[in-house]
Amino acid sequence: TVGLFLSTTINKIDTKARISVPAHFRANLINEEFSGVVLFQSYTQDAIEGVPMSAMDKMNARIDDNFALFSDNHDELSTVLFGGALPLAFDGDGRITLPQNFLDHAGLTNNAAFVGMGHKFQIWNPEQLEIRKRNALEAVKSKQMTLPPERGGNHNG
Repeated sequence: TVGLFLSTTINKIDTKARISVPAHFRANLINEEFSGVVLFQSYTQDAIEGVPMSAMDKMNARIDDNFALFSDNHDELSTVLFGGALPLAFDGDGRITLPQNFLDHAGLTNNAAFVGMGHKFQIWNPEQLEIRKRNALEAVKSKQMTLPPERGGNHNG
């Protein structure tokens, strides 16, 4: 099983658009068949989404389980999630090379912030991430959001 992606790390993007994936993120992927990550442009944020290949398999199964194979909904969601997804293998130094359209989408130039989000992570322009974090905190406060109860009926605490 894949560990959780936690914390925020800012790494440099070199002149060839290579960036080191944080070592603690790579450690979560040690048991994956594919030695790398799958990236796609977020369709809700100016960021890049990152997941292990096994997560893509699970997303595919969820789409197949919930939509008829040739339905518009199936095809539209599959196009968004898989059509733009890019599997990127780690090089010997734990780096990946970001394509220009991904750099442009997230407004990345010299640095990128890797943000752990549990079973996925995002890659942000560091300045934009600070705005995102403030907005997320304000939203959580204004909605008085808390963690939902554990599954299985344990509502103690």
